[in-house]
Amino acid sequence: MQLNELQDNQGARHRKMRVGRGIGSGKGKTSGRGGKGQTARTGVRINGFEGGQTPIHRRLPKRGFNNYTRHEYETVNLGSIQKAVDSGKLNASKAINIEVLKEAGLLRKAATEVKLLAKGAVTSKLNLEVQFASASAKEAVEKAGGKVTVTANAAAA
Repeated sequence: MQLNELQDNQGARHRKMRVGRGIGSGKGKTSGRGGKGQTARTGVRINGFEGGQTPIHRRLPKRGFNNYTRHEYETVNLGSIQKAVDSGKLNASKAINIEVLKEAGLLRKAATEVKLLAKGAVTSKLNLEVQFASASAKEAVEKAGGKVTVTANAAAA
């Protein structure tokens, strides 16, 4: 291949439609804008306009609020962690944190915070590093000889 033989892939460049150039072009007269009126003009915002009647987004009452300080966390149960240890997906001798839980398939890839819950039994000695943990989950892990390290603000849990 030579420099003078370089060219775009087929269909990479598309010629712009020239409008208002006669009836034979297929886009003559109104240039694809239809008839007269408000929608034929540019700069018109009519989304949600209901002919002068109060629009539905103003008629309906507003409810609730969005809490911007809310913690969005995923939960993981002790039983599912124990099952992953038994099947060999998790290594109980190493520290188990959010990245390890994602690799084992116990959390979604988008998870940023995780809370440990006490559902299920734990028999292995686990070293867990999580953002939140319930008191009963901590107690169950410590009873099995493990340790739970909470890295985030425990008061928010």
